[in-house]
Amino acid sequence: MRLGGRGERAPGIRSLSGPGIILALCATLTPLSSTDRTAEPLPLTRYFDNTAVSDDALPDAADFDGSGASLSAQDLNSAGWTRGRALTVQGARLTWPQRDPGEPDNVRAAGQPVRVHGEGDALAFLVAGTSGSEVSGAGMVSYADGTQSPYWLTAPDWRAGPLGAKTVALPHVNTPTGQLAEKARLFVVTVPITRGHEVASVRLPYAADLHVFALSVRPDTAGWTGSWAAPTSTYATVGPWTDRTLRLVVHTSAGGPRVRVRFDNTFASAPVRIGSATVAVQATGATASDTPVPLTFRGARGAELPAGAQAFSDPLDFAVPADANLLVSFHLPGTVTAAPLHQLAQQRSYVSEPGDHTADGSPTPYTSTLTTWPLLTGVDVGDGPGSVVVLGDSITDGQRSTLEANRRWPDVLADRLRAQSAVPSYGVLNQGISANRVLTDRYPGDGVSTDSGGVSALHRLDRDVLAQTSARTAIVFQGVNDLRTGAAAEDVIAGLRELAERVRARGVRVLVATIGPCGGEARCTSVVDGQRGAVNTWIREEAVSDGDSGSGSGFDGFVDFDAALRDPAQPTRLLPAYDSGDHLHPGDAGLAALAGAVELGALVP
Repeated sequence: MRLGGRGERAPGIRSLSGPGIILALCATLTPLSSTDRTAEPLPLTRYFDNTAVSDDALPDAADFDGSGASLSAQDLNSAGWTRGRALTVQGARLTWPQRDPGEPDNVRAAGQPVRVHGEGDALAFLVAGTSGSEVSGAGMVSYADGTQSPYWLTAPDWRAGPLGAKTVALPHVNTPTGQLAEKARLFVVTVPITRGHEVASVRLPYAADLHVFALSVRPDTAGWTGSWAAPTSTYATVGPWTDRTLRLVVHTSAGGPRVRVRFDNTFASAPVRIGSATVAVQATGATASDTPVPLTFRGARGAELPAGAQAFSDPLDFAVPADANLLVSFHLPGTVTAAPLHQLAQQRSYVSEPGDHTADGSPTPYTSTLTTWPLLTGVDVGDGPGSVVVLGDSITDGQRSTLEANRRWPDVLADRLRAQSAVPSYGVLNQGISANRVLTDRYPGDGVSTDSGGVSALHRLDRDVLAQTSARTAIVFQGVNDLRTGAAAEDVIAGLRELAERVRARGVRVLVATIGPCGGEARCTSVVDGQRGAVNTWIREEAVSDGDSGSGSGFDGFVDFDAALRDPAQPTRLLPAYDSGDHLHPGDAGLAALAGAVELGALVP
């Protein structure tokens, strides 16, 4: 069975977990000769033996896949992927090779020992396969203290891999007989490493047709807590905005003495320029309570985000209150006609008249409103205990909750955490996307679209959960949209199992929630309700791993949202007091009931 959008599985760890992963990975490593074992690790660029990039005028100068096909240098430049460009993706800093078109720019993985240094939570690989399907192999990480850990790396195919999981897609493929109007893909894939150990070197897998362009250690986010986040749900037509300032209103879950923000150019085909940015506490509307404070990006006033990349602002001493609205303002000096955004904000934000108005604390320049969150994907605060990440659909996203009241159930969960002292007051990061599914993509993963349902949970897990700041625990509350559109219970269960395996492989605690009732909603037929019952029975009886016996399906616990929402007199329906009116989405009272059903102690790793 294959999972994920476009019939492809998401890249990363697959169906291996617990002690078995070590034996399985080690068993796949090709025995090394004594010369191989003692070879001195070298920088990755010293191993480059394949040429993937050609100039459009000289396509014969490269042969990425053995058939003469290659990536277009002009397309890469248009995406902002210029020679030697540093790219931040999923929190890892990678460098696109500083090679001219026609020069070797990647290595075919064959067990090479690569010199890599750093301490963090993951290795990040910029990769692609060229076999026509995904390519996988086992490698080994060596640490400065003499210990080692195995890893499993999967590279989707550069022409057939899932667009929903790609980092960047280019519009053409160069061939000796002419340029093809066909998407070429590159992927950033992360794999877990041992936290608290300094990486000394990485041995690449033995995997024919697995090409590595760059490799780095993703640093841990210790010292930061995620306070607010929103996942990118689509790449949509906007504005157009030319020389405009956006002032986005976001609500904090945790407070702290420092702040940094994150912008993402997910799903884009071209770079976008942030000319300047500020942060302030909101007084009301577009009015700041005090003069907005400038943010910097590696010491500069602004930043350019290549297609598929992100930018973190520098740490700023700024007291961020918990449970408060911030104004994050940023100037777009160029013309922006399409942007990555989160569609369902349930919050008004603001767009200015022409000019850089980031430093203006008054509402006067902000003459129009918007109800989406473009480009901005995260706000982190200094210190704190880390974050709980909620992976969900429209119920988590706050569909039909009161506008501008912050009554989504993750908001109410954050309220509960702040009101007690028995467990840490984690930040709560809402990664819900309305209409999202576990198994299949709604948004196709590339290009401008009117569909804002996001790529599948399997395709967005690495970006929206595993790369989130100081993630301690994840809660997965999805599946109803899969069932309402024809998926079988067994397929949803398989998808949930894979999510659990991949999260636990990173040392993050993971809980799963039962699917709530939806009787009376048009697509929630008796057949669908039967499938929902089968998924919920599995969650209650089999989904949670038994720490002693090793049985179960990988989750650390479950939350019974079905029991919290259902009408005892009609268990297939929402309790009338909780029903927003469409029989699928809880209203404010129902969302509060969901937050109240979470045992706070279960959030502690």
